[in-house]
Amino acid sequence: MAVLVTRPGEQGKALCSLLERHGIDAIHHPLIDIVADLEETNLSKFVEHAHIIIAVSQHAVLCAQQILQNNQIPWPKQAIYLAVGQKTAHYLSKCTQQKVHYPQVSDSEHLLQLPELQNLKRQTVLILRGNGGRELIKEALVRQGAKVHYSETYKRELIPFDPVSCVSLWKTQNIDQIIITSGEQLDFLCSQLNPKQLAWLTQQELFIPSQRIADIAIQRGFTQVRCTGSASNQELLAALQP
Repeated sequence: MAVLVTRPGEQGKALCSLLERHGIDAIHHPLIDIVADLEETNLSKFVEHAHIIIAVSQHAVLCAQQILQNNQIPWPKQAIYLAVGQKTAHYLSKCTQQKVHYPQVSDSEHLLQLPELQNLKRQTVLILRGNGGRELIKEALVRQGAKVHYSETYKRELIPFDPVSCVSLWKTQNIDQIIITSGEQLDFLCSQLNPKQLAWLTQQELFIPSQRIADIAIQRGFTQVRCTGSASNQELLAALQP
């Protein structure tokens, strides 16, 4: 029995190493690549004057750090910093040397309930994220009267793969559990498979970090969906342990 880990980059490799150390066979097959957008100009333009800075992922923070360093711009000390989850908050706090607020449940819906995001009339908010993604946070804050800007600090690039050879290999490797950390990755994986391959995939136990992705999975036909409530590697390990 083995786990298919689709988490990209170093985080995915680190998760596989963590699982292996705890006796769980893990196969790494990233579905997207994360590339810092060093040409991104909104960050330099808006970061100094933002009242509130929100990071939606660790990648958004690390790529923002790279952009600011390249432009020799410091993180502002007077801003209120927020992150969607604890791990992202840890990275943001490390980069900014500031306190970072985050919700106990790592998703946009719970982030919006934080006291720091109430009464935002005439406040300027900067959201650090990748290219595209949900509009939920921005729409909710704009309704409150905030002025909201995006800084898309990285690009997600889908990684093409051959479904015939991959599904055949996964079956040979006895994959019976799959970790997918975003709706985009789940949609991409499912869209590449034919009905027979998809039927096999949806029979495996799926581990995802949020109820929103769980809903997508159920619509796609998955019958064993485990919502971990967090995308952190430690939480995913805890969910996979018997």
